[in-house]
Amino acid sequence: MNSDAQARGWRESLATYRHPRVVQFLFLGFSAGLPFLLVFSTLSAWLREYGISRTAIGFISWIGITYSFKFVWSPVVDRVPLPLLTRWLGRRRSWMLLAQTGIAGGLLAMAFCDPRTDLWWMVVFALVVAFSSATQDIALDALRIESTDASLQGATAATYQLGYRIAVLAAGAGALYVAQFVSWTAAYQTMAALGLVGIATTLLISEPERRASTGTTELEGKVASFAAGLGSMPDWSRKALIFVYGAIVCPFVDFFARYGWMALLLLLFIGLFRLSDIAMGVMANPFYIDMGFTKDQIADVSKIYGFVMTILGALLGGALVFRVGAARLLAPAVFLIAASNLTFSWLAWVGQPDLMILTVAISIDNLVGGMSGSIFIAFLSGLTNTAYTATQYALFTSIMTLPGKLLGGSSGWVVDKLQEEFSATHKFGGYAIFFVYTALLGLPALVLALIVRRHFEKETPPS
Repeated sequence: MNSDAQARGWRESLATYRHPRVVQFLFLGFSAGLPFLLVFSTLSAWLREYGISRTAIGFISWIGITYSFKFVWSPVVDRVPLPLLTRWLGRRRSWMLLAQTGIAGGLLAMAFCDPRTDLWWMVVFALVVAFSSATQDIALDALRIESTDASLQGATAATYQLGYRIAVLAAGAGALYVAQFVSWTAAYQTMAALGLVGIATTLLISEPERRASTGTTELEGKVASFAAGLGSMPDWSRKALIFVYGAIVCPFVDFFARYGWMALLLLLFIGLFRLSDIAMGVMANPFYIDMGFTKDQIADVSKIYGFVMTILGALLGGALVFRVGAARLLAPAVFLIAASNLTFSWLAWVGQPDLMILTVAISIDNLVGGMSGSIFIAFLSGLTNTAYTATQYALFTSIMTLPGKLLGGSSGWVVDKLQEEFSATHKFGGYAIFFVYTALLGLPALVLALIVRRHFEKETPPS
């Protein structure tokens, strides 16, 4: 391929970002990204500053497991209409609006809690935010996949990540700045107000058309046959069985029918892909605070500069998916995710709040995170059947976060034990070993990524 053709190819790749459907996910990505840190690392910074122990913070992070079980109620989001709202907005947008209202209300309630006296109420409201956020993800991911064809999935993944990371910047750096110069109450009130971005976008966009493949039509036909064979069963029980069969059984039957034995390997790989990243993330902000960085320093480097690197990584990942394909990029992404944790081990080993090393660590971590995010979102989107988008994608993203969240909940306890063991010889030796441990968690995913790539290269004929 000559240089003119290569340049034209890259221009065509970048032109996909101007598509209206691609652009709308900038704002919807913002809505999806806003709640996450506010019940995760930003919340952990608030709790740590108010004297809550690292062990307690780690256990409270299990609130995030809510995201890992969203597949349980995803069939409801996929199939059950909401009174009045579904008729007005459609099946995807109605659930998104309901969830976005819950997010804003939950954040506003958290704003008026004091961790020293209202810790249990804070946890309750954080659960409301997490549950609403997970529900929004179910409907939003389905809408994203159904809104564009396969050629635009990489681009929508990138703009979704761009919006997501802008929200992470607001919920991370923005919240820390407001907390530093005003109060934590004002910070969470501001975040609740930003929830209006998602609400407004949901009201303005259009509902995508529903599409179904021939195989899906045949499977749905079996649901009708199943219903016809129920005989004189009471109407309410007939409807319940039809719902279970069509909304819960069919999506899983479809996935395993399409991928066979490889389906189990795919689910295992999905669960391990981000294990290193998620297991490390719970202790990131407590680590910065324990080292002596101020909240505005954390905001400047970890959030603002890190945001820029994440966006560069997301756009790079989206372009690479368009040119190379997601499956071929999985192994490099897994390796880089795990290796980036070692930069934090380096910072811990230095043993003092060195802004230059923090900047290097954040640059690498966020560039890799943005790139791998676009790659993985595009890969997961390609695994779904648009007839069961919400249920299948919710299953994938639930499995993706569950192992990391389970390990992350005990990360505070692990750091406490390591610090007790090594603090006598090195002040932050426990943290240094912890970050090495999280990097090693990526090895199983790396092996599986190579197997997954080989499978998809065999299944997909060369273009």
